[in-house]
Amino acid sequence: MTVGDLGEFGVVSRITGRLPQGAAVMLGPGDDAAVIGAPDGRVAVSTDLLIEGRHFRRDWSGGYDVGRKAAAQNLADVAAMGARPTCLVVGLGLPPDVPVDWLDALTAGFADECATVGASVAGGDVTRCDLVVLGVTALGDLGGRAPVTRSGARPGHVVAVAGRLGRSAAGLALLSAGAAVAAPAAAEAVAGHRRPSPPYECGVEAAELGASAMLDVSDGLLQDLGHIAQASGVHVELDPAAFAPFTSDEPVAAAARELGADPLEWVLSGGEDHALAAAFPDDVRLPDSWHIVGRVTEGSGVSVLGREIGQRGWDHFR
Repeated sequence: MTVGDLGEFGVVSRITGRLPQGAAVMLGPGDDAAVIGAPDGRVAVSTDLLIEGRHFRRDWSGGYDVGRKAAAQNLADVAAMGARPTCLVVGLGLPPDVPVDWLDALTAGFADECATVGASVAGGDVTRCDLVVLGVTALGDLGGRAPVTRSGARPGHVVAVAGRLGRSAAGLALLSAGAAVAAPAAAEAVAGHRRPSPPYECGVEAAELGASAMLDVSDGLLQDLGHIAQASGVHVELDPAAFAPFTSDEPVAAAARELGADPLEWVLSGGEDHALAAAFPDDVRLPDSWHIVGRVTEGSGVSVLGREIGQRGWDHFR
């Protein structure tokens, strides 16, 4: 059976019947708009667009993987503001020949990723399209805290990372090379590309610790830290030796051995792991979930061992 056999309203009914609603959802799917509780009085909002062939390939990723990845990258953006994700709304374009089983798996992926943070899919829209297209908007509750923006880093602050770096890029490199992944660790890198695992809880943790700036690493650490440097009017200096825990991560290292690649390139320039990078005052005692990789100084841009780095990372129009 395909989604074309179900028809538009059959597709909507099938999706919504498989999506439990969280505590923040006061009115879920079924009306012209959902109603979401906002106890803080403010709502953090982020949106992303995912297009088949650009952000994912159905021959590389199943529906479940696509659902989890689409949810993760949006939930991570909300966490990067120091907010607790509450819900998603999803616009979905589907070719009529997409199997219903694929749609069910996509829905399950969304539901399971949202469940990791207590969020839910509160509504959305469905249309016919030549490719699978997802437009996802995430909402979050700041819990009375100030949002952590990109503009608060100051000279003397340290730069730290929570989560993984390099796995998604390593997995993408293996898939792009058509590598036969025999080693379990290399297969884990591929899984990291298909289904990232953002450190959601570290967003609120960083806000409570007094992070001065923070963002989600989606387009590569060097490029994304460049956004903090520009917004804050500072220079970010990274220590390559500090990235040893990421380059020696066995899935990344195994992929590097398989392809004869430099794992540091993936760690510094690869995106879609959705780690969090933040600046903290140097007197903040960071928990083990955060790993210091550099510092903030006077100046502009990003450097590694004193060498200025140009644009590195993903840019849709470059």
